Amino acid sequence: MGDLRRYFGIDLPPGGMPFTGSRFEHLAGGGDRLEVADRFTAEDLVAVQTLSVTVPASVALDLLEGRLGAQLSGLLQAIPWDIDMVDAEANVLAEGSPADHAWHLLCDQYGVDWVIAGKLLARKRPRLLPVYDRVVRCALGRPRPSFWLALHAALREDDAGLHRRLLELRQVAGVPETVSALRVCDVAVWMGHRALGHACP
Repeated sequence: MGDLRRYFGIDLPPGGMPFTGSRFEHLAGGGDRLEVADRFTAEDLVAVQTLSVTVPASVALDLLEGRLGAQLSGLLQAIPWDIDMVDAEANVLAEGSPADHAWHLLCDQYGVDWVIAGKLLARKRPRLLPVYDRVVRCALGRPRPSFWLALHAALREDDAGLHRRLLELRQVAGVPETVSALRVCDVAVWMGHRALGHACP
């Protein structure tokens, strides 16, 4: 609970600064608000910078004004924006799904790796698609067939027990309800692993 409160800047002392990632969900009203849910915006590109990644300028322009943006817009229209991962069917996250196609399309761009691709998609679908970076991978490994499907299965086990615990943790920590269960999980894992001082490749 303390890690979540520190990350999101709850009860900070005077002059204290929250982690920049605490603005990832909320910058400019969020990446999944209705009017922008199916297209990438300049605010989305700034939002992922709060998680310590930068989209190369050429890719950013293509996302905003070019063919790449149009392709991803078409894929985003086929990815639910109003559902939590725990409630989604596995085929929404599986190989060959629109979400999977969007991730691969982003990874195919020059200078965009799996971390950047995942954070861009998590900005657009924060309830459905998780942030997964090198620290989280270092903590949780590389499950097969994919992290998305492994997390989906874990959230649904024991009548969605893990999902309920994440929501309870969010409430007890005083984190806004606009922060998804997936993001609570990400921050808890990231902060805990970081505190152990691991050097993650």
